[in-house]
Amino acid sequence: MLAREGLLATLTGPLLERNPVTLQILGICSALAVTTSLDTALTMSVSLTIVLVLSAAIVSLIRRHIPGTIRLIVQIVIVASLVIVIDQVLQAYFFDISQRLSVFVGLITTNCLVLGRTESFARSNPVLPSVVDALGNGLGYSLVLIVIAALRELFGAGKLLGHVVLPLAEEGGWFTPLSLMLLAPSAFFLLGGLVWALRSVLPEQAEAPEVTPPEPQEPR
Repeated sequence: MLAREGLLATLTGPLLERNPVTLQILGICSALAVTTSLDTALTMSVSLTIVLVLSAAIVSLIRRHIPGTIRLIVQIVIVASLVIVIDQVLQAYFFDISQRLSVFVGLITTNCLVLGRTESFARSNPVLPSVVDALGNGLGYSLVLIVIAALRELFGAGKLLGHVVLPLAEEGGWFTPLSLMLLAPSAFFLLGGLVWALRSVLPEQAEAPEVTPPEPQEPR
């Protein structure tokens, strides 16, 4: 029972309490670049989660056989190999989305979230906890991407997954798309607002101030 509770906490913790994007600020390049539409965000989320889970499992399996001096090289080779496979699958079966994702699928190799979990957790834990940790972090990353992408596509184009949700004014409806939502700055604004909202609900996530301002002195 205790082991199951520990695995459940490992799985659900990264969703909100230890979300890798909002708390640790990892993987934000893709959060800003591929969230103009929900389908690209979903594809990126699934791709990164698969790479993260498989790389964590492989690194955990061979962790006792990896020399410490070359562990990062081995981990990068494992991640890069998985990314190549994912990229080829996307090009073969989802070519249009692959073209829109451009280089960002390949950049999963250097994503701090993937390398961070393999280095800090999978390298020193058994396979099952490593896979659960990787899946939890992948889901936490995916949650942020999906929320941001849904908001950007909804208010930037009036659509979700290509289907009209808000009737467009140019087609006789009432909604005028906010073109700013499809530009990169909107992702910064939305991500910042999401971080602020989570840290308002979970104040323990807020960093302690580096400098404590001096207390005002009463005039004599």
